[in-house]
Amino acid sequence: MNSLTTTIGLNIRFSEVDSMNVVWHGSYPLYFEDAREAFGRKYDLGYMEIFRQGYYAPLVEMNLQYKKPLVYGMHPLITVTYRPTEAAKIVFDYEIRDEFDGVLIATGHSVQVFTDLSHQLVWFTPPFYQEWKQKWIAP
Repeated sequence: MNSLTTTIGLNIRFSEVDSMNVVWHGSYPLYFEDAREAFGRKYDLGYMEIFRQGYYAPLVEMNLQYKKPLVYGMHPLITVTYRPTEAAKIVFDYEIRDEFDGVLIATGHSVQVFTDLSHQLVWFTPPFYQEWKQKWIAP
């Protein structure tokens, strides 16, 4: 099975840190979002593509574990990895690492489900997503 990952660089902005020069914890979900968008561009699974197919993909679960603080001026790398599942959902794992020494800064996980455009949960894998999985994940 193919491992689908994307890595992007982050620039820690002054507006993201507190008086201790540490990135506010609420910024991490935004970094995860940036990584998901980069993944979508690379693998043709962006939010607008999902919408064009007649669906939304809202987040229903997100967690993260802080290992080391991010501080102003750092340029960490975030890697997002797609986790295959048979269920009608999109699952990602995340790692944020220091660009210079590779030290693990944070890890995370998110789950998105599908709803139709009336916001009703879709219980079965949408056809376009099944085709996407066959294209990208097939051995």
